[in-house]
Amino acid sequence: MRGSRALLKMLEDRGVTKIFGYPGGSVLPVYDEMLDSSIDHILVRHEQCAGHMADGFARASGRPGVCLVTSGPGATNVVTGVGTAFADSVPMIALTGQVASGALGLGTFQEVDAFSLMMPVTKYGYRVLELPQLPRAVDEGWKICQMGRPGPVHIDLPVDSMSSEIDESFIYKSYDVRTPRTDLSGLPAAIEAIKTSRKPVILAGGGTIGSDTCEQMVKLAELIGAPVVTPLMGVGAIPYDHPLNLGTLGMHGRISAYSIIKEADLVIALGCKFSDRTYSPHTRVSPGCRIIHVDIDSTEFNKHDAMSVNILGDLRTVIDMMIEGLSGIKSHPEWLAVAAGYRARCAQCKTDYDDTPILPQRIMHELNKFIDDDTIVTTDVGQNQMWAMHHLKIRRPRQFISSGSFGTMGFGLPSALGAKCAFPDKKVVTVVGDGGLLMVMQELATAVAEDLP
Repeated sequence: MRGSRALLKMLEDRGVTKIFGYPGGSVLPVYDEMLDSSIDHILVRHEQCAGHMADGFARASGRPGVCLVTSGPGATNVVTGVGTAFADSVPMIALTGQVASGALGLGTFQEVDAFSLMMPVTKYGYRVLELPQLPRAVDEGWKICQMGRPGPVHIDLPVDSMSSEIDESFIYKSYDVRTPRTDLSGLPAAIEAIKTSRKPVILAGGGTIGSDTCEQMVKLAELIGAPVVTPLMGVGAIPYDHPLNLGTLGMHGRISAYSIIKEADLVIALGCKFSDRTYSPHTRVSPGCRIIHVDIDSTEFNKHDAMSVNILGDLRTVIDMMIEGLSGIKSHPEWLAVAAGYRARCAQCKTDYDDTPILPQRIMHELNKFIDDDTIVTTDVGQNQMWAMHHLKIRRPRQFISSGSFGTMGFGLPSALGAKCAFPDKKVVTVVGDGGLLMVMQELATAVAEDLP
């Protein structure tokens, strides 16, 4: 079996149905083999957008997205797309072609050290210098990109490895990957802190969406009577019209979220990075407020302030254990009344302006008439992103897709096409500014060619 066929067969066996890419000399063996593959290839017009489409596919579906580009400029172009996914913890397999292994380091046509180039923006990387290394790269890479804190994995494919032969039995090997370390020793203290709190708030980050634990998070909030605030990446973790939803916290956040966090005596942060966009001097808790931080990645702990309790572990496991340990707890009606007051004031924000020229709020008001619970919304970066975050009626996880930590202009359109590939029967809307559109508008040709309305 040729290496190119082995690669596609291993991806097929893992449920891959779409590859977003652009052909070039070093990946032609893979493209030749793709003619007989069950995987559908989406031809992008720029390699950066291959990364963004794979990203949008993954965020919408929860399954890893796969992109494929050639060596040299193909690899350098896709880095921004991969970096965007890395910054927001999105599972992805990034495949780059490479010059023949014997030509590495000789200044060969379209040669670049993609392996080193990708290191800062991936969880792990492989260079397949010999074809027997391919099964390990694909099997481990597929597991690593999803386990613990998700993120992209890079596999660099010298062209001669894709043209070589391998025994088919090799591709069915499975490799063990070390599971993330956990430390639940702080859980009893966290449960006790929740029991004694009279003004708890839940800060639900993007990790609640990525780990598919939003339902449990809302159940915990309802159990303890905790208002919920989210950063940009947590939009959709709780329905926009849920009475405990106090809106987004951080830069361009809602006054209701700022106000409630300042009055809290306990913040339960679930899958939240405490980035400078979310947690700044304007949004920091008041003195004396305790913070419980639950995350799968210990590097996120104690970034700005020392947390009262850090819990390293899977959100689903931790939240379920919290709910079990808090059975019979009573919420505090006076605290819920404070939250309801802040929420009511923000609900009075006017959107149906008749001003000329038209105001952004009015555009969001009209767009809401077009959006239902199954609609997927992507945004670009800038003020268009903030208007959408505030005013669109997002009810469920994975319904709102945006570039958070990297702030990548040009993300909106290609990520929408990726989401549409994941769910062809769903309505997909993208909110994009003029600058972002001009960076990637060539992908409108992709939408037409692939019939992606």
